[in-house]
Amino acid sequence: MLPILGRLRPRLLSFRNESGRELFDLPDAPRPDAATPAPVRFLPEYDNVLLSHDDRSRFVRPDDRALLAPVWKIGYGSVLADGLVSGVWRLEADGLAVSHVPRLSKRTLASIAAEGRRLAQFLETPSSVRLVSLSQ
Repeated sequence: MLPILGRLRPRLLSFRNESGRELFDLPDAPRPDAATPAPVRFLPEYDNVLLSHDDRSRFVRPDDRALLAPVWKIGYGSVLADGLVSGVWRLEADGLAVSHVPRLSKRTLASIAAEGRRLAQFLETPSSVRLVSLSQ
């Protein structure tokens, strides 16, 4: 354990993840119910959420990683659906292009499209979102 965690331990809450690893959090930090789905999020290229974890398996299913590998390149951000990387996106002249894993529900795809339109509006670009399912 890092020395700083040893000193802070009395002021932190401790949890165990599925693999038994100890996790720390602030006592008054918001923690939604475990059944609460995470909203769709578009992460930029090289986002710290993905880069800062030594074990990225909690963000990317192994099968999805293999499916996304050919299109997950420099210039692409990641799309999180329910907390998992479910696609990649990039800005194109006519709007956002999103390549996604094929198992997503219609509801999830609608949420991705809606969040993509909000991102395009924020970026002041055409608000069209093209969804392309990756083949298995």
